[in-house]
This record gives sequence, C-alpha cells and structure tokens, in this order.
Amino acid sequence: MSNRLLAGRYELVEKIGEGGMAVVYKGKDRLLNRYVAIKILRPEYTKDEQFIENFRRESQAAAGLSHPNIVGVYDVGKEGNIYFIVMELIEGKVLSQIIKEKGKLDYKEAIHIIRQVASALDLAHKNQIVHRDVKPHNILITNTGVAKLADFGIAKAVSAATIVGGNNKVMGSVHYFSPEQARGAYVDERSDIYSLGIVLYEMLTGKVPFDGDNPVSIALLHINEPMPAVTSEVHGLPPQLEKIIFKATEKYQSNRYKHVDEMISDLDDIEFITKVMGQKAFVGESVSVHDSAEEKAIQNIHHEPEKTDKPKRTDVHKTPKTNTKDKKTSGPGKMTIFIIAGILILAIAGVFGLGSMLGWFGEDTAEIELPSFAGKTLEEAQVEAEALGLRIEKDQDVYSPDQEEGRITSQSPTAGSMVMEGQLIRVNVSLGKRNGVVPKLVEMDINEAIEIAESFGFKVVPTVVESHFPKDMVISQNPDVGDVAKSGSEIQLEVSDGKGKEMVKVPDLFGRTPDEARTLLAQAGLATTGQVTYEEVDEMAENLIFWQSVAAGEEVEKGTAIDYKVSKGTQPEGSGSGDFDLDIDIDDTTAPDPGTDEGTDEVQDAGTEPGEE
Repeated sequence: MSNRLLAGRYELVEKIGEGGMAVVYKGKDRLLNRYVAIKILRPEYTKDEQFIENFRRESQAAAGLSHPNIVGVYDVGKEGNIYFIVMELIEGKVLSQIIKEKGKLDYKEAIHIIRQVASALDLAHKNQIVHRDVKPHNILITNTGVAKLADFGIAKAVSAATIVGGNNKVMGSVHYFSPEQARGAYVDERSDIYSLGIVLYEMLTGKVPFDGDNPVSIALLHINEPMPAVTSEVHGLPPQLEKIIFKATEKYQSNRYKHVDEMISDLDDIEFITKVMGQKAFVGESVSVHDSAEEKAIQNIHHEPEKTDKPKRTDVHKTPKTNTKDKKTSGPGKMTIFIIAGILILAIAGVFGLGSMLGWFGEDTAEIELPSFAGKTLEEAQVEAEALGLRIEKDQDVYSPDQEEGRITSQSPTAGSMVMEGQLIRVNVSLGKRNGVVPKLVEMDINEAIEIAESFGFKVVPTVVESHFPKDMVISQNPDVGDVAKSGSEIQLEVSDGKGKEMVKVPDLFGRTPDEARTLLAQAGLATTGQVTYEEVDEMAENLIFWQSVAAGEEVEKGTAIDYKVSKGTQPEGSGSGDFDLDIDIDDTTAPDPGTDEGTDEVQDAGTEPGEE
C-alpha cells in the first residue's frame, strides 16, 4: 500500500508497525507539509458496522483532547473500505520496548512516566472519555523523555463493540484488565486507574503481576487473587509507592482512587521528598554529608550516636577561649551557631514528621495479618482494630447489595493483607440496599434467591439446567451482582437440576510429551485412555503432541477421554521440556515477556520509527 494517497492528502511513505487490529504507516500530509502516523484498520474489522460507528465516534472525541502527554489525533477518515486515523508521529520508543530493554526501571523514572500518563488520563476523564486499554504498548516515550498516551478511539471502540466475539474470544489487553472489565461489568475512569497501577508495577519489577496459560485464567487472577507486593521483587522503594499501587489496584472500584488527580497528588509527594532529601531517605542508608545542615540532620537520624552517660559536645558547639577583652568580637560567631542549631532542629523535626507519615521508622514494628471487617458495624470494627493496634476510618457511605445499613461492605487494604501496627484502615459503610442494585443470588437456593431479588425490586426468571451442583442451587445470574438495572426488571437465573455430571476444563496438551499429557489429563479428572496416533510432522519435534480432539479450555464431562496426535519428526536439541510458545488465536493474550518480542497487542502503537519495534 506504500506510496498510495488517502483522501487526496495523506501519502503513505512506509510501514512502521503492525498489530492484530491495525497497520501503521509513516505518512506525509501534503497539505501541511509534515510527517504523520497513519493507522489503518485491518479489513476484518471494517465489516462490523457497530464497531466502525464506535470507532468513528470515539476517535473524533479523542481528537478533541489537546494535551502534551496525549498522542495528537489530526484526522479520522475513510476511503473506499479503508478506515484510517491520522496521528502525531512520535520519534522515540514504546514503553513496552523500554521495559524489555531495561528489565526494571528506576523508581524515579517510573514515577516520572506514570505521572505524565496520569495527567493525560486526568484530562480525558474530565471530558468523560475512558481509555479502557492503558498498557505499556499504548504509551510512547519520545527521545526527550516525554510520555504520550495513544489509542483512545480504538480502545473504547473495541471495548464497546467487540470485547467478546461470537466464539467467546477475549480481545484486549487481559494482563492489564481491571476486574470489572474481566467480568464484563460497568467500566469507568477507575478502571483506567487500575490499569495504570498494573503498568507502574510492571515498570518497577519488569513483569506483569498476573500471568497464566490462557486469557480466562489471567482474568480470574485479576478478579480473585491479591495484588503481589512490589517489595518482594524490588528493594529500596519508598513505602508510599507500594501503597499507591495497592490503592490503584483494589479489586472493588469504590476502594480505588476516586479520581486520577488523587493518585497524581500522592506521586508528587514522593517526587518532592526524593528531590529534597534524596533516595537515601527511603532506603535507610547513609548519605554523603557536605556543608548542608539538612543533610547532616538526615545523617543524624539514620545513624544514631552510641549512647553514653553524658552527651558528647560536637565541634559546632565549641567556642575558642578568648580574653574577656575580646568578647565583642565573638558576637557574630554565636549568632551563626544559633542559626545553624535552629536549622538543625527544624530539619530534624521535618524529617521525623515526614518519616512518620511515610513509615520510614517502622522497620522494627511487627506485621499484622489484616482481618475482614465486612458485616461489622464501624464501632465493632474499631474495637477489634484497636485491640490489634490498628486504626479505622470511614471512607464513604455506599449502597450495598449484600450488607445491611450501617454494616461495613469493603475495606482497604483488603482482608489478609500484611500491615504494620498503627496503620490506618479505610472502610466503606453500607447505606442499605437500593432498588436498582443487583444483589448476589449465585449459590443460593432458588426460593431464597427469589425472596431476596423481590426485596430489591426485581423479578426472577429461573431456568432449570442440567448441572452437578446441588438441586435448586442458583449457578449463574444475569445481570451480575453489583450491576445497576431498572427497578422491576428481570434477573435471569440458571438453577441446577442436580442430575448433571461434573464438568472439567481440558488442559492444553500442545507441545507436551505423552507422559506429560497423561499426568495433565489425570490431574484434570479426565480419562487417560484416549486414542494416541503417531504421525510424520516436520513442524513439531519428535514425541511432542501437535493435535488434540478437544480444544484446551473447553469444558467436558469428568472422565471423558481425549484423543491426541504425536509427532514422529526429528527432535531438535533442547525440545521435549514442555516449555514452548503458544500460538493462540486470541488478540493480545501473550504475556509481555521483557526478554522477547511477544506481547504485541491488537492496537499497535502509532508513530514508532523503523527499527524500534
């Protein structure tokens, strides 16, 4: 398509990037005589009218965003069956490439980048635009160190129209999904904040917090598993930085930052302290002492003098012996001493105050496993917390589908987290149920579910299905718990008949040896008596499986036999270990391994120069 002219104005010069959803060209705007990036949608996405409409609308909205940390959208157009976006051409690298090259970023560099991206999101959110696909692949870093967020239009168009395809294929960046995106629930600006927290974690550690064999398993980790601690991977970080990541990636939206500017404020606090007192103030190491009184104060804090019966005088307090006749000449020296002493006192007080706020001096304090306060009143929780040496403060009052009025619905940090003595725990308190908020009905008896649903103002439409779960148990609901629906609307429930056989997921046998396959099948509760066929296959090493009768991830009855085919090809050196790359026909499901080129998402970054992909 090179050298083609679009809209009689944009000349395609050369291809500079390619992804699952679009191809990116370096182009030249003949009218304004400047180079641009032109992103052209792949043909398969131009057949979906709903997607195209969302794409056009959201791209036009993104074009109205003018911010130094947002890749500028200049034009959105169509020529024949070609849909394209004309964007600012960025000379630099994609953040995912930088992470791959460096492994781990210095925390000051990570804060500098994440703050710029947060600033871009702040503007978008104030214009009621949610990005929905914040990830390193959509963040470009210019040669001068400026971070730019790209792909607002495509991200939201994908989420709105094709987040789940007809074959239940997950599209999007599952490694950066918020739990509500993974569930297909309501998405708002706090979903972007969650993804931003994941990106910050990856910059600091060099890897994503949740990874798995397939998109579904990764999504479940986002929903169910606690966020891993950054300090288990990296040492010497400001304690407050880990708190920012935990708050940004809370499982429940109500527990996260309400607005991204709150996160920016916390990041600014760390940046300010780092600039004033340096990194040593965080890691507890000695600092080099020059002529600065503030630096001396910090050193005195981190290196307490040995205790003696009598405090030692330092040289700064000694004054030379002088004749009484020379008393007048000693005045300025005393004044200098008082000034220095005053500065020292103020500096020490300031450092102690900041240190207490950021938890610098709590290293010897024992950690406490945080209990669950859900279902308790605020007063009951405060009594329990005080007994553990913790503090509790109400964050906000919220409507709850499962807690009575006055009862705690959620907490931050979450139950099971390890916290220090004296830590402040924020809780949300229930305002009671409200018509329109869908309650949790799954795992209840159908009669109980009907009673609860009606008390919330909903009608129940049950459907009995064959299932191994106990008879009359609700096994699924639509809408999901916490969703908002009109009072009087219907909730579809699937109810178990208790007669079905237990269903299990088929493991992925591709690239495994027959021995490994039998072990995996047995662990999954499947029969190991399936038909095994050996065939000549050049593309697969000897004794490795290249085909299975039921696709990985599909559910079958427990005890089902799975057939598979094994290669009789020549075995290359190092094969047969079970470590292999999956070729899954799902966009953006490969983990962004820092050491490989995998992890390219369906939305390729615009403006990347040749040789820097």
